[in-house]
Amino acid sequence: MKKGTLKQILLITDGCSNQGEDPIAMAALAKEQGITVNVIGVMENDVIEPKGLQEIEGIAMAGGGISQVVYTQNLAQTVQMVTRQAMTQTLQGVVNNELKQILGNHASMDELPPDERGEVMEVVDELGETVNLDVLILVDTSASMTHKLPTVKEALLDMSISLNARVGNNRFSVLVFPGKRKETEKLLEWTPSMDALTSVFSKLKAGGITPTGPAIREGMAHFKKKRSLRKLLSRDHDDSSYLEESI
Repeated sequence: MKKGTLKQILLITDGCSNQGEDPIAMAALAKEQGITVNVIGVMENDVIEPKGLQEIEGIAMAGGGISQVVYTQNLAQTVQMVTRQAMTQTLQGVVNNELKQILGNHASMDELPPDERGEVMEVVDELGETVNLDVLILVDTSASMTHKLPTVKEALLDMSISLNARVGNNRFSVLVFPGKRKETEKLLEWTPSMDALTSVFSKLKAGGITPTGPAIREGMAHFKKKRSLRKLLSRDHDDSSYLEESI
């Protein structure tokens, strides 16, 4: 298997989008483009609206990712867990696709004998530590997130520390929604630097509407902008692949 780059959107929100495109439809489109969409729903005082919960689960399901609803105080641990679980889930899908090509359309990891399945999972675990990872962080900064943003900052710092312990290269980018003048605003361009991630924390301010669908749409476009140079340098680039080939 080629070493490549996994692409993830990590959406941190308390749900209930109220402007723009359907976020579930946007997440499905992201999945078609090889981008996994994971959602962490942040609740406070045991409260999250049923509509918000339904939306959080729907976005993750459509985006081929993982959803988790957490209390604010448990956010840091959950961000790390969801990012890594989604990585493993995506890699298992890639391995299953390769098994089907080798053994036939009906083959999957679960159908292998125990010894062989164990060996394949070792490969998945190793890839999880060595594959390159691009994480686009979408932070809901609408008015309802006001008291949750300090914990979001801590969670992102813990995530960057955890991921930087991996062998593979990591790159982060941060978009917030709503922006000051538009539906979204880019706070951090693609960077491997953990210091750069912490530098955006002072810019996280809450207020306004919740355009979750437009935020996911802009997130997809942000991956395309990053990959444009690769298209120029590599003729065999496959835009639809979950495991983007590295140059």
